[in-house]
Amino acid sequence: MQRPIPEDFSLKETKPHLGGGKLSGDKLTSTYDLVEQMQYLYVRVVKAKELPGKDVTGSCDPYVEVKLGNYKGTTRHFEKKPNPEWSQVFAFSKDRLQASVLEVTVKDKDFVKDDFMGRVLFDLNEVPKRVPPDSPLAPQWYKLEDRKGDKVKGELMLAVWMGTQADEAFPEAWHSDAAAVSGTEGVASIRSKVYLSPKLWYLRVNVIEAQDLQPTDKGRYPEVFVKAILGNQALRTRISSTRSINPMWNEDLMFVAAEPFEEPLVLSVEDRVAANKDEVLGVCVIPLQYMDRRLDHKPVNTRWYNLEKHVVIEGDQKKKEIKFASRIHMRICLEGGYHVLDESTHYSSDLRPTAKQLWKQSIGVLELGILNAQGLMPMKTKDGRGTTDAYCVAKYGQKWVRTRTIIDSFMPRWNEQYTWEVFDPCTVVTIGVFDNCHLHGGGDKGGGGGGAKDSRIGKVRIRLSTLETDRVYTHSYPLLVLHPNGVKKMGEIHLAVRFTCSSLLNMMHMYSHPLLPKMHYLHPLTVSQLDSLRHQATQIVSMRLSRAEPPLRKEVVEYMLDVGSHMWSMRRSKANFFRIMGVLSGLIAVGKWFDQICNWRNPITTVLIHILFIILVVYPELILPTIFLYLFLIGVWYYRWRPRHPPHMDTRLSHADSAHPDELDEEFDTFPTSRQADLVRMRYDRLRSIAGRIQTVVGDLATQGERLQSLLSWRDPRATALFVLFCLVAAVVLYVTPFQVVALLTGFYILRHPRFRHKLPSVPLNFFRRLPARTDCML
Repeated sequence: MQRPIPEDFSLKETKPHLGGGKLSGDKLTSTYDLVEQMQYLYVRVVKAKELPGKDVTGSCDPYVEVKLGNYKGTTRHFEKKPNPEWSQVFAFSKDRLQASVLEVTVKDKDFVKDDFMGRVLFDLNEVPKRVPPDSPLAPQWYKLEDRKGDKVKGELMLAVWMGTQADEAFPEAWHSDAAAVSGTEGVASIRSKVYLSPKLWYLRVNVIEAQDLQPTDKGRYPEVFVKAILGNQALRTRISSTRSINPMWNEDLMFVAAEPFEEPLVLSVEDRVAANKDEVLGVCVIPLQYMDRRLDHKPVNTRWYNLEKHVVIEGDQKKKEIKFASRIHMRICLEGGYHVLDESTHYSSDLRPTAKQLWKQSIGVLELGILNAQGLMPMKTKDGRGTTDAYCVAKYGQKWVRTRTIIDSFMPRWNEQYTWEVFDPCTVVTIGVFDNCHLHGGGDKGGGGGGAKDSRIGKVRIRLSTLETDRVYTHSYPLLVLHPNGVKKMGEIHLAVRFTCSSLLNMMHMYSHPLLPKMHYLHPLTVSQLDSLRHQATQIVSMRLSRAEPPLRKEVVEYMLDVGSHMWSMRRSKANFFRIMGVLSGLIAVGKWFDQICNWRNPITTVLIHILFIILVVYPELILPTIFLYLFLIGVWYYRWRPRHPPHMDTRLSHADSAHPDELDEEFDTFPTSRQADLVRMRYDRLRSIAGRIQTVVGDLATQGERLQSLLSWRDPRATALFVLFCLVAAVVLYVTPFQVVALLTGFYILRHPRFRHKLPSVPLNFFRRLPARTDCML
């Protein structure tokens, strides 16, 4: 019996106070209804006019300081501008309000002794409240006062209100909990943002032939191949079997291209002159913007492209490219009918083809509320103590979202809500939690600047098909990360998820459609092609998102896309083996039960099986209805124990909690290995022993199949003669004997009492085991 999952690693249901309102059944009815409301004091500093100057010219370098208790935010300053415009918003969390008066002060950056120019005070009890979808509060002019409360020259345009995180000003506002972050880059890296993956295409290059090549050595037949380069991707054809100046290939090369197309396709026709020497016979540069886009399996038109020589540079003089008669014949197209796989196929969040014309109508909406995290582990050291600056990234389809970073907190509260369109229910949304190591821009260990990488805190996957529609799921998910010393819980994240279906009929109809677009089945790609193309797609996505501002960093994207999940792991291999055994355990249990029936362990049950067997043989038309009725009753019976929570990562299933330390060290080793030779030798020997067992099992399966083939192959003439004679006799007997009689006799023979059984194997089994297999031909 399987041991229960440890409590620390289990999924727990939570009951947060969502939306500031009460639950109505399983639904909520308010804006931002999947998160807890967070109150903020917003201050919008728009502009100032008629500010007093420090000299006769009336010039000043003004900036505004917004202060509330110990929290203080400042605008940028303008040089020599008495009428500046800032248009900046400041947000102070109501949970951390330490004063009852808000002070907005205008200061001059160049004043040496006293930079105070005037201020405006607000009593927080008098601040109005605003809740979207109300229109934004209009700013108004306020006269500046000195420290005694007297009016001075100058006015400041402000708007002050109490709102929630649903306010339009929230994403771009300066937040009081980020007051310790320095630098423009640091502040930019803590904002919540939405990113879009680039639109990916498969580029198919069908290299057909070339004409009139001009090799340097005229006295030999050229060994010609074509090399194609697109960005970081390089592929080549085989060497043409036509050893002439008009070689032929008719070979497909597949690439991944991303819009906008920044790099051209560069093709070079090369001659293998020697073992390590290739001579370029011609080059062709093709921009992708004007390529044909194919939506189905119909072939596109072929084209001839001129080949050009390289640019030759002699001193400072550049010779022009010399065109000559050599040409290459190709069919190039951008494939819009495929889905470009950039995720693991087990956790795909999008299965639509590239071309938007082929998209089906959406079937629903996914809403995700990222509430908070509890008990996070310290991820870095700052000022001699552990700290964590956590943010979340969620990915579904082409849309990535990143929450704001909560500074120096082991219990961050985000309460941000996001929405996606759903086109297929059999997809997965992935939520990752990371520690921001790029806040202070320095190279110190604590700040995590320079070349530091954002650390992984954990990841959660939720498959939409496991969710009931229109129900709000509120759960605490453990954040589990596998380290070289074992699995570790890094904390918990609280999420609220709702999958709303727009048409139940359309969603049910989706279950009859193939998972991937048609082109994957009409013109399938090989497994090696898919692996290579997926690697290229993930590299392109991570490169493009890392160029956004602020960047979604490479290590974050690769962790979310499960890059490296195909690497060898002893732990995963054992887990998959036991998964197979778990699947087969049901068949094994049925086999054991049937063996007990045949051996009359429970005579009453065996007699009942005899009666049922006789009924089904006499009335064979009842066999299929009985089977389906039985499955229906099992399904209805199990409805009482249906899962009420979405599935989550299982440490027991993954064998993460029982993996040997050396197995974990092997899993985290680099590729190629960086370990010592003796340790690699030990692991290699272990791998050989395991592979030997797998080899034996696979060989046994192949042997049974070859024995079946040898029944009629005359490899053993006597065995085949016996089988052929048996088939003739069986054909005659079955022709003259009613099928019901044959079925009854066969069933009674299988269910016969143990006193009529022999311990020796049966005659058919002995005959089958004596049949020859191709093991004799193995070296």
